[in-house]
Amino acid sequence: MKLPSVLSSVAAVLAAASAPASAQTIAVTGGTVALGDGSAPIVGGTVVIRDGRVVAAGQGVAVPAGAQVIDATGKWVTPGIVAGFSRLGLVDVDGVRAANDESSSGAFSAALDATTALNPAGAPIAVNRAEGVTRAIVAPSTGKNIFAGQGALIDTGADSEPVTRARLFQFVELGENAAEIAGGSRAAAHALLRNALREARQIAGGSGASPSTAARGSDDPSADPVVANPNESRSYDARRNNDVLLTRYDAVALVPVVQGRQLLVVHAERAADLRQVMALKRDFPRLKLVIVGADEGWTVARDLAASGIPVIASALSDLPAQFEQLAATQSNVGRMRAAGVKVAIGTINDDEQRMAFRARWYAGNLVGLSKVPGATGLSWGEALAAITSGPAEAMGLGGDVGSLRPGRRGDLVIWNGDPLDNLSAAEAVFIDGVRQPLETRQTKLRDRYRSLERGALPEAYRR
Repeated sequence: MKLPSVLSSVAAVLAAASAPASAQTIAVTGGTVALGDGSAPIVGGTVVIRDGRVVAAGQGVAVPAGAQVIDATGKWVTPGIVAGFSRLGLVDVDGVRAANDESSSGAFSAALDATTALNPAGAPIAVNRAEGVTRAIVAPSTGKNIFAGQGALIDTGADSEPVTRARLFQFVELGENAAEIAGGSRAAAHALLRNALREARQIAGGSGASPSTAARGSDDPSADPVVANPNESRSYDARRNNDVLLTRYDAVALVPVVQGRQLLVVHAERAADLRQVMALKRDFPRLKLVIVGADEGWTVARDLAASGIPVIASALSDLPAQFEQLAATQSNVGRMRAAGVKVAIGTINDDEQRMAFRARWYAGNLVGLSKVPGATGLSWGEALAAITSGPAEAMGLGGDVGSLRPGRRGDLVIWNGDPLDNLSAAEAVFIDGVRQPLETRQTKLRDRYRSLERGALPEAYRR
């Protein structure tokens, strides 16, 4: 065989080995099926996934000919958990700075793209996948600017292509942390935020709506709207005032935000800060806002509901770590939902680099809280939706992920018990219809050391 033929064969083998498994038609039958849309579980349901998408789910669903049938009798079947707020893939080992890519103290802020630093092979990804997390909203963390950069939706699949939607949102800090970054006061942080949005609106054409850019509908928020506008002959610099604070790259990255083409995700906890976020819509009406945290959200729940701004809340905060959380209560999520707020569960500032899967435990606790006199929790269906379809809908992706409704991505988990019970575990995880490995570094260590023969340990351990 000639050398070129040999190299071609080797390349084909390597490509096949590195490619993810292909999706097929799968029918999961006989389980207790929860759609993740807030509805009650369906006993003896069937879920059919074809070509990576949900075809049907419920009772009386026919099993297609030739489908791989998985008997889930006695099991629970749900959509995969969507981590409402995380930094999965950006941090491997806290103690090793070189393994931490969640924040930057460099020259750029808003222009940073978290997907360029993602490590899909990181240990936290595998751990969360094994715990039933199939998608994660991933945000960078702030460095020396209140703008952290552009976050994304990723999947936790065991392959090298984790990004579902890049540059999905811009993340900005407000409150105590932002006050410190901005110079020591909340007033400075809010002024920085508004100034940055005005700079972006200025270069977009004054009103924040550049016709050619909006019509172009680019998914690339870093594209320069000035260059894209054939009717605009003025240079980029001619559009800017002399007192600008942002770099050119950062200012351009915020243009899609003021045009409403990219979400602005704001971390705020105190009621007063939440009101300031809601007030942004008066000056920047095109903004599409999402609030993260909102520990005092219940105190302004009616205003939040009226604003229509989705909230991805911390579920069980009740012991304030900062002064801006003095009104924190475990009833926060339940009270906001009761007032009509579109609320989901996230884990900001709660080991979100590694343990985003704890949102499932929190959701279960909120179900239990509903049985406590004087407290306000969630129903079972509401709690599951808060960790599946809720985060997806908050980010504008409810039609693609987060539930077992037809047409959604085939992200499915089979559990050995009630998924909102802390003692239950995932037995099978599918992402885009592909079954995923559940092996982690922790399971390898468990299997290695739990049944050692006498004398199997190195000599140093036998002394």
